[in-house]
Amino acid sequence: MNLDKIVIKGAREHNLKNINLEIPKNKLVVITGVSGSGKSTLAFDTIYSEGQRKYVESLSAYARQFLQMMNKPDVDSIDGLSPAISIEQKTTQKNPRSTVGTVTEIYDYLRVLYARVGVPYSPTTGKPIKSQSVSEMTDLIIKNNIDKRIYILSPIVRDRKGEYRKEIEDLKKRGYQRLKVDNVVYDIDEVPSLKKNFKHNIDVVIDRLVVKKIFNKD
Repeated sequence: MNLDKIVIKGAREHNLKNINLEIPKNKLVVITGVSGSGKSTLAFDTIYSEGQRKYVESLSAYARQFLQMMNKPDVDSIDGLSPAISIEQKTTQKNPRSTVGTVTEIYDYLRVLYARVGVPYSPTTGKPIKSQSVSEMTDLIIKNNIDKRIYILSPIVRDRKGEYRKEIEDLKKRGYQRLKVDNVVYDIDEVPSLKKNFKHNIDVVIDRLVVKKIFNKD
């Protein structure tokens, strides 16, 4: 079997007239021709149909019962064919970021794969990112902030436009006394008017603490 190309011999599906052709792999191949010449028949009813049929046949009998089995196309032989996917010729979404990966849902599986086998790195520090328990994060905060004042914040708005008068008034009624607005801490009665056409970040100050080192007494 030649792995560099797909070899089709004797394709007679629908209006194809016993054609033979070779299609190179790892290249963008466009099938052109006048209306009714058999472009879709060759791409979907012959090449895709045979690739999908062979893929389904490779699965277990249990898995095959959940998948639609396609009929064998009218062709003498197709060599070098890999499992195939097909994208319908219609626009289901107007999202400009849609790709072959997202439309066919392959992206979801790749994301799970790389999340398990990959090592993520911080784009800021370049250091590996690893999961931490609550106690580990607490110990790290204490270690790096001895004798310093820290704020415990709860995020309300992240990079969103608006004035947020109603939200701030509601927080005031609920008893909160301070807000951090665009990296500046204010008493809730002194928060300046926000520009509705600018993006803002708002956090509620839950508490202010001074970190002290705790010594264990043996």
